[in-house]
Amino acid sequence: MAVQTPIMNVMIKASEKAARSLLRDFNEVENLQVSQKGPGDFVSAADKRSEETIFEELKKARPDYSFLMEESGVVEGKNPDFRWIIDPLDGTTNFLHGLPHWAISIALEHKGEIVAGLIHDPVKDEMFQAEKGKGAFIQRRRRLRVSGRRDLMLATIATGSPRGSKKQLDRFVAEYSAMQSVAPGLRRFGAAALDLAYVAAGRYEGFWERDLKSWDIAAGILIVKEAGGFITDIDDIRKNPVDTGNILAANDKIFDSMGKILKAAK
Repeated sequence: MAVQTPIMNVMIKASEKAARSLLRDFNEVENLQVSQKGPGDFVSAADKRSEETIFEELKKARPDYSFLMEESGVVEGKNPDFRWIIDPLDGTTNFLHGLPHWAISIALEHKGEIVAGLIHDPVKDEMFQAEKGKGAFIQRRRRLRVSGRRDLMLATIATGSPRGSKKQLDRFVAEYSAMQSVAPGLRRFGAAALDLAYVAAGRYEGFWERDLKSWDIAAGILIVKEAGGFITDIDDIRKNPVDTGNILAANDKIFDSMGKILKAAK
C-alpha cells in the first residue's frame, strides 16, 4: 500500500476536485451540436475549468511553487526549484466525441527531475501515482509492475500519430510499418498519459510517440520508472524526453528491441 505523503495528498485532492467538474462536462458532450465552434469551445472551457481548479488547489497548498500548464503556460513562483506540470485534460478529442478514455495528469518537478506524478482517469475511476523512490501504485493500494512479456509478436504496443508536417507524418508511417512487422498488436487510443500509465500497469509492453508536450508525459515518465520500466528519448538516451517530447517507454525485455526498430525505420 502506498504511504500517502503530504505532497501526494495535495495532488490527489486537486485532481479529484477537477475530475468532478470534468465528469459533469463529459456527460453533456452528447447534447452538443456537432459543429467545430460549439464542441470546440465547450471542450476548451472544460479544459480551462479543470486547469483553474487544479491551479487553485495546488497554489493554496504550495504557494511558492512554479507552474507549467497546457492552457495557461508558465507561472513563475517564488521557489523556481519546484514546478508543477499540469495537463488538465489529456485526450481532448476522445472527450469531445464522448469516448471514455481521457485523464488528468499532474507532475511535480524538482530542479529538473520529476519527483511525483499522478494520472487520474475519472471515467474508469483509476488513479495511477508514484513518488521518486517509493514505487508506483494504482488506487493508492496495489503496486504497479511493468509486464514481463519478452516476445514482440505477443506484445501490445501503443503509439500516437503526429498532426504536424508531411515529414513528421512520413517518419511516423515508417516507424509504424517497421514496428507492425514484428509486433502486430499496435494500439492508438489518443491519450499519451494513459498510454504511459498502461505501460506501468503491464497492460502494454511498450509505447512510443514523437512531438509531445511536457505536460503529456511528465507524470507518466515517473510512474513507468517506478514500476520498473525503461524510458528514454527515442533518438538520444542522453536527452530528457520531457524536454524533447520524443519518448520510448517499455519493459526491460523489449526496450532495446523497440529502440533498434525505431532507429532503423526509414
